[in-house]
Amino acid sequence: MATVNNYEILKHKILQKEAVVGVIGMGYVGLPLAMEFASEGFQVIGVDLDAGKVETLSLGKSHIIDIPEAVIGEALQNQRFQATTDYQELAKANIISICVPTPLTKSHEPDMSYINDTVSRLKPVIQKGTLLVLESTTYPGTTRDLIYAEFEKEGWTTGEDLFICFSPERIDPGNKQFKPKEVPKVVGGMTEKCSALGQLYYENAFDTVVPVSTPEIAEMTKLLENTFRSINIAFINEMSLLAEELGIDLWEAIDAAKTKPFGFMPFYPGPGVGGHCIPLDPMYLYWKGKEKNFFSRFIDLAQQVNTSMPKHVVEIASKALNKQGKSLSQSRILLVGMAYKNDIDDVRESPALHVYEHLKEANAKLTVLDPFVTSFRDASGEIVRPENEIADLATYDGVIIMTKHSTIDYNQILENSSCIIDTRNVWTKSYDHVYKIGQA
Repeated sequence: MATVNNYEILKHKILQKEAVVGVIGMGYVGLPLAMEFASEGFQVIGVDLDAGKVETLSLGKSHIIDIPEAVIGEALQNQRFQATTDYQELAKANIISICVPTPLTKSHEPDMSYINDTVSRLKPVIQKGTLLVLESTTYPGTTRDLIYAEFEKEGWTTGEDLFICFSPERIDPGNKQFKPKEVPKVVGGMTEKCSALGQLYYENAFDTVVPVSTPEIAEMTKLLENTFRSINIAFINEMSLLAEELGIDLWEAIDAAKTKPFGFMPFYPGPGVGGHCIPLDPMYLYWKGKEKNFFSRFIDLAQQVNTSMPKHVVEIASKALNKQGKSLSQSRILLVGMAYKNDIDDVRESPALHVYEHLKEANAKLTVLDPFVTSFRDASGEIVRPENEIADLATYDGVIIMTKHSTIDYNQILENSSCIIDTRNVWTKSYDHVYKIGQA
């Protein structure tokens, strides 16, 4: 009896676009990935345990600002996409991408419960010859320890019965310059055949695929990218504190420094770091290093500096109000922007959340303005609904700019506010009533 060559069978299905793609997790990573493959002609099954999310997707509605409803509607109309909460549907899949959350615990250690739960749910339904790819950001060794080892214990032979890869997501919400498919896709497999199928798979939806030798290299790639950013942002944030003490405008110094055509890469100070990547990714690496009794002082120090910035923003606000003979307590404060970056609705790990809590602790009377964010939960779990239009600026004692949304009329704020804290360099010119991070 002839031996079934699962590698050649799946390779043929991918080349003919007959492979059924399953994507687990319909969030900021999974939904864009699902839509890319559906638009390329693949049948896609999107799985998410959030029934509400599945229901809205099935109706053609989008909960991700970067994915227009027309894109989902077209995928549904062409019968290239279905959303479900049922893992049994993945028995039809030839390729499965795992895009589930990998948060940190309260003690800043990796929480692998979502990956572990996904693997447990997949074991009874996954079929022989499937390509299984983890995309969730995580520490080096996760793919090998939590996926490869688990299936090997069940009697699977990786590279023959099952093909396992890691490919880090590189989603940048709100980025208008680069479409997801234009960002090179890194992929590393457990075996050469795993890597070859992973590369072939992603070449259908991405302009450039970058194969690396192991899943650990691919896992390290993502952490290296974002730890680099975290450390450089921390450096420039610390320089902003120094510039304030020296009476120097750091923003002008950065603009001058970046005229050098080599040897300098501009980073900019701000109220802290946000999103799922920069605040969390370095801590995966830091935690993994501790296993080897290696303690990264750079990562630790960068975390300290970046997490201290929201409190510094509140200190600037307090000093600015004191100059006007006012206390932060009982002052009416307008917080402009809750999203962690401009022109998106994502508040994950946003420094504005921490500034909001510090202001509450100081007994300030708060109003939040954000035309993109419809609601967020404060530290007590209460739902807060921001205003979406500027109103009654003269009634506020202070305005704090946290996010530079392009739809906000900053001239209106400048002309009608008595005290402004600018954390995003909205105004390059100096004004007596505008107090800026990184400026005397």
